[in-house]
Amino acid sequence: MNKEEFIKEVEKLGIKVTNEQLTKLDTYAKFLIEYNKHTNLTAITEENQIYLKHFYDSLTIVKAINLQDINNLLDVGTGAGFPGMVLKIFFPNLEVTLLDSNNKKITFLQELSKKLELTNINFYHGRVEEFCLKNRESFTLVTARAVSNM
Repeated sequence: MNKEEFIKEVEKLGIKVTNEQLTKLDTYAKFLIEYNKHTNLTAITEENQIYLKHFYDSLTIVKAINLQDINNLLDVGTGAGFPGMVLKIFFPNLEVTLLDSNNKKITFLQELSKKLELTNINFYHGRVEEFCLKNRESFTLVTARAVSNM
């Protein structure tokens, strides 16, 4: 999916894509590809596939949930930030918590959030089983994508 196809498909989801969002996604994709050379973040490293399988896929949640009604979101097993970081780019009103047991991925996300100048993001290195002990009822929405078998 090239960028033009991405824009058309995202707009079919009812999301208006801005130049600022496209710039952030472009920075995200380039940083992901570069960082992935020394730290395994994802097997998907071709730009068109990133736009389809990471960025677009992350946004399809809007088919089921109105994110304008959500205050905060926990992304369990966020990996390289999918869907949490992408949702933050398109829905800046969200307070997003990114949770992953791999600290190298959390470090990547912290660096990425600085590059993208995103605020109101929390990072947590740990396992969901431990995190939920103290934070079970803290989130309006919890997402998980490719974390584990059900």
